[in-house]
Amino acid sequence: MERHHLTDAPISVSTLRERLLRRSDGAIVTFEGTVRDHHQGHSVESIYYEAYRPLAGKEILRILTGIEHEMPGVAVDMVHRLGLLQVGDVSIAIVAVAPHRAEAFEACRAVIDRVKKTVPIWKQERSPQGEQWQGWQGEDETSGARD
Repeated sequence: MERHHLTDAPISVSTLRERLLRRSDGAIVTFEGTVRDHHQGHSVESIYYEAYRPLAGKEILRILTGIEHEMPGVAVDMVHRLGLLQVGDVSIAIVAVAPHRAEAFEACRAVIDRVKKTVPIWKQERSPQGEQWQGWQGEDETSGARD
């Protein structure tokens, strides 16, 4: 089954779950990053996400296959939404399944941490004060809707 890790449409976490879940799994961990109404002391009305799609798709696949290789028995998948998102919209969804919960939690956390560091996705925060672009490299835990 072909995976699409970048989308312009709303994200379906249930589709990710159904694609991954196996009879041997005892744990399913999901993460949904949503657009929030504030960032570093100012209000946010919406966020526009943009990506260098060819590289972003390859990097996401490299992250997912790397985690599955490092953590035998774990399966992971994710999708990131691009385009204009409003407060409350899901911008990223990650699903990790494993025989036990510890591995599923660890894998889910590893996916989001690596995506934030290496995938070429940019965001433009839109607020009453104006618009501001945020880069994809070096984001800290307090920035953006993806933390």
